[in-house]
Order: sequence, then C-alpha cells, then structure tokens
Amino acid sequence: MHLYGYFPNNNHNCFQASIYYFCRSYQRESMNPQRKLMPLDEFTIQETRKFKAATGELSAILRDIGLACKIINKQVLKAGLVDILGQHGATNVQGEEQQKLDVFADETLINVLRSSADCAGIASEENETFIAFDDEFSMNSKYVVLFDPLDGSSNIDVNASIGTIFSVYKRVSELGKPCTEADFLQPGNKLMAAGYVIYGSSTMLVYATKLGVNGFTLEPSIGEFCLSHPNMKCSEKGKIYSINQGNTCKFDDNMKAFLDHCMEDNKEEGRPYSHRYIGSMVADMHRTLLKGGIFIYPADKKNANGKLRLQYECNPMSFIIEAAGGVSNTGKDRILDIQPTELHQRVPIFIGSKNLVEKANSYTNA
Repeated sequence: MHLYGYFPNNNHNCFQASIYYFCRSYQRESMNPQRKLMPLDEFTIQETRKFKAATGELSAILRDIGLACKIINKQVLKAGLVDILGQHGATNVQGEEQQKLDVFADETLINVLRSSADCAGIASEENETFIAFDDEFSMNSKYVVLFDPLDGSSNIDVNASIGTIFSVYKRVSELGKPCTEADFLQPGNKLMAAGYVIYGSSTMLVYATKLGVNGFTLEPSIGEFCLSHPNMKCSEKGKIYSINQGNTCKFDDNMKAFLDHCMEDNKEEGRPYSHRYIGSMVADMHRTLLKGGIFIYPADKKNANGKLRLQYECNPMSFIIEAAGGVSNTGKDRILDIQPTELHQRVPIFIGSKNLVEKANSYTNA
C-alpha cells in the first residue's frame, strides 16, 4: 500500500501536515536552548578543575578512549553490511576463537592510545603480555590502561549488545623509562578510573572515579558522548539475578541452594526473582547498575578459579559498582583487595545490589 493510503481519503495534505508537525516538534526539542548538552570533554575538564594538582592527563586518556570507542561503534553499526562479522581465524591468549571485530577493536584502542601523549602502555585481554610505548612522551606519562576490547563477542553475529571495558592505573615504575609489568599488576583499590562502553540500542559510555559514576550517551548527530546519566547509583535492593543457569550441574551445593532461594515462591519477600542473562558482562552489568540485582559468575567444576579475568573485567566492574554504592566479592573476599599475580588471572565474582550479594554470600559461606 502506498504510504498516503494510511490516511483517510488518501489525504495528501493530512500526510504533509503530519510530517510538518513532526519535524517542528523534533526541531524544538533538539534546538531547545534550555536543554544544555554536556560533552564528555567538557565534563572531564570541569572534574579536573576540582583538583588543584591535576595535570589533565587522566582526563585526556578518558577522551582518547572515548574516541577509540566511537571508531569501534562505527564498525559495529556496519556489521552485516561489510566483511567484519565472523571468526578471524586465530585464537587469543585465552584459547578462544577471535572474532574479526575483536581484532579490530583491539588494534583501534592500541593505536589511539599509542598516539596519545598521556599513556605509557596498555594490556589487553587479547594479547599475552603488556605493550610498553617507548617514545619520549609515553615514557614520561603517568598512566597505563588495561582493557577488554570487545566483551561478549560471541553475541556479535546475533546482533546482541556487546561492549568495551577499560581501567586506568597510575604507574609505580620510574618515569622516563618504559612501563613494566608491575604497573599492570596492581590491585583494584589502586585504580584511578574505570569504565565501559555498551554498543546497544544506543551507545553509552559509563565511567567511574572516586568522585562517582557518570554515564554519557553518544549523540550521533554531533558525534559526541553527552552526559545523560549523572551521579549513577546501584540500588541497595534488587530483584534480578543474572547467571548462566545452564551451568547449574557444575555448581556446588551452596550455589545451587542460592539459586533455589531465588526461584522460590515467597510473596512477602517478592520472590521468585526475575532471571536475566545476556552472556555479555557489559550488558548484564549495565542492567544491574541501572535497575539493581546481582550478576554472578562463580567457580565451578570446570573453572575452579572462576572464568572472568580479574584485571580486564572483574576489577573495573567492581570499581564502578562500588563507586555507585554496590558490593563486589568472590563469594568471600572483596575483589578490589586481591593482589594480582598474573595479567590473565581469573576469579569468581558476585557483584551488584548489597542485599542480593550479601544473601548469596550467606549461602556460599555456609
């Protein structure tokens, strides 16, 4: 049917009027002088001014990461239209099949941060060891960056939400020389900043410092991340649990007992809780941050030390959640207090709303 056929008597004037009022309405909304957009660059500059001794290097790194993620987002949006989907034909250091977008995201972040004058080196989940930038400016930089370039890459081919996770540490090695492994093997309580970018129905960057957690949505018409979720908080109480329940047969009895608790019918306590699991930590944690709940990836018979990486996933997410008022631990120990012993160390994780994490811990420690 012709588009005009949806209007009574094929009224062309009615159609034109509808388009006119839609455009005027959109114009008023987008050009409203009362609606001030706060770009990521401006926000980080304002935050820097709160500290007299701040040099602006940390803010510059956050802006560089934002730039890299805009480049990655552009390729994600082309998935299915260009040859960017599917396996790359190699495995990463974890022994996992690399997707083409995994490799593109990894190379993009490395190249952008290498070109920065404020990053001394990087460590990536996709690479066996860290990379020290050896030019004069980089060797005098105070910060190193760790990242999972494309979390949830198994979801790429089915168009589900994926993301980038990053964290920033201040160097402990001598300035003027290349950074060392010790710079990357710091506990999460030494983090200067951490964040993630989620590529979903909209593209959003969330980052945390000790000042709090803020979210920025990519405004495609101007190509800028703009403040959309100031001072984000994780609800103290939650009613959503997120876990790969297909692995229940591998869990110990205490973990199974907690899942039974979540599924039990108890109207006074609002149970059963809702179960949601996407298979991308960024997507599951973004929902947990916004709506409350708990995300769990426990140790099991196959992964005695857990499956998620301490430095690339668990520490940055724990830093964000704790800055937003939530809780994160291994079932026993606080994630941010763990001293890493290797770059690709794995740990179990229980993270999210205080009430659900503490309840889960009461079962795992029984």
